[in-house]
Amino acid sequence: MTAAPLTVVVVGGVAGGMSAATRLRRLDESAHIVVFERGPEVSYANCGLPYYVGGVIEDRQALLLQTPASLHRRFRLDVRVRHEVERIDTTAKVVEVVDHGSGRRITQPYDRLILATGARPRRDEPDAVTPTRSLRTVEDADVIEAALTRPGLPVVVVGGGYTGLEAVENLVARGASVTLVQRGEQLLAPLDVEMAAPILAEVRAHGVDVRLGVRVQEVAATGVTLSDGSVVPAEFIVDASGVIPEVGLASAAGIRIGATGGIAVDASCRTSAPDVFAVGDGVEKQDLIGGGEALITMAGLANRHGRLVADVIAGRQEAARPAVGTGIVQVFGVAAAKAGWSEKQLRAAGRDFYAVHAHPASHAGYYPGAETLSMKLLADPASDRILGVQIVGRDGVDKRVDVVATAMQAGLPAAELAHLELAYAPQFGSAKDAVNILGSVAENTRTGTTPSLQWHELDDAVAAGATLIDVRSPAEFAAGAIPGARSIPLDELRERIDELPAGPLVVHCQVGLRGHVATRLLLQHGREVRNLDGGYRTWCDATGASR
Repeated sequence: MTAAPLTVVVVGGVAGGMSAATRLRRLDESAHIVVFERGPEVSYANCGLPYYVGGVIEDRQALLLQTPASLHRRFRLDVRVRHEVERIDTTAKVVEVVDHGSGRRITQPYDRLILATGARPRRDEPDAVTPTRSLRTVEDADVIEAALTRPGLPVVVVGGGYTGLEAVENLVARGASVTLVQRGEQLLAPLDVEMAAPILAEVRAHGVDVRLGVRVQEVAATGVTLSDGSVVPAEFIVDASGVIPEVGLASAAGIRIGATGGIAVDASCRTSAPDVFAVGDGVEKQDLIGGGEALITMAGLANRHGRLVADVIAGRQEAARPAVGTGIVQVFGVAAAKAGWSEKQLRAAGRDFYAVHAHPASHAGYYPGAETLSMKLLADPASDRILGVQIVGRDGVDKRVDVVATAMQAGLPAAELAHLELAYAPQFGSAKDAVNILGSVAENTRTGTTPSLQWHELDDAVAAGATLIDVRSPAEFAAGAIPGARSIPLDELRERIDELPAGPLVVHCQVGLRGHVATRLLLQHGREVRNLDGGYRTWCDATGASR
């Protein structure tokens, strides 16, 4: 006897929900698939919203990838916008829905239920008389775009993360006078301080008033008072202070919420309730580095997990891969990317690690347009497992972070990055690619070929008696130097070894390469020496000194 067609209800019609619905239709033509979306749009490109505000994306319709009508024509999906699921009865296997268009209430039975309710704004700022929006929906973008009525409009952006920075860039492009308020002491909190520093410098260079270590405390009609007592003008506020999982519906239905605050799921995205699955930003993921559960809000994961759930419902055996949290943002031409854990996270967790910095060119230096990359790799000293990577620069950042993220997923040790065979032509890379260089530095560090120390260890080393030797050229030294450093250019070092004082030495150059050469030279002359990892550039970025 032929089984009755399944009724599958999807709650949430953006990335994860629509990926699940369309994939399931491709696998099961007979299923009755109903999608409830409480907003007015489905399947829209929310990652493109800041660029619509800024005018980079001129056509609003380009953001709307599908409509209920187009989804019905192609996939025979029953997609209902402005329909909000208010209650789930997991025993009776029904959802109670309100149609915000008509006010009518309906009850919809299901055989399988997929929750793709996402996350909601954290709302760091107090209730405001000043117009305030997040930047997560097409409606948000419409309101912000309409508010930009004149050049110089004072706008406060709350939050210096990915969305906040994208909002800042696009508001500046529209001529707004922007103040960025960040609760933490740096922008891009997922990055380590020295890696986030170039982003801060770039944002300030474009006229943005950046306020770090403060919160919005009071909102008046024409301005906001910050927690340090200062007042900044504001006729509009963009709330980019972060998101929290939207779990109210699941929690009220008795579905288990994990320790992170997201919906708890197994490897196949099943919740604790029978025949109920969950995907997207409101769901816990397994973290590749820590092994535990984490909130990782990435559109790619939402799409992949939506596809996975459809496969499972269709009878396939699938399990989600642990996530590394690969992400990237670009602001005013400078990109910052990260995969895995930061040094801050590793230290907080008590994990052993070693860190290396490198500053190679984005492509062959002799080919016009080469830009310097700032790269940081974190790895386990025992196994050489890659624990994290951060890359900042104007060109080639996306390519390099994707290579390292792929290596992390594949379980390649850090030293193996030196041996990867990567595409080369002068306009794209170097014969020894930036990723290869990062792997070589990691191998030299871990094996002790080039003993090194980090920028935050330098003061203690000098206080303990080490002498700092700057092996850059005299011109570089004259243009700016670390206080207390002694200048002996690398090309003169062999002849001037006798000038070096007794005791331990720390050498440095601009980015680390000449320091590496000097370290190898001095080690073979019997000296105790370490190279300042990342050189003067990393030290300047970390300490705020001009370079």
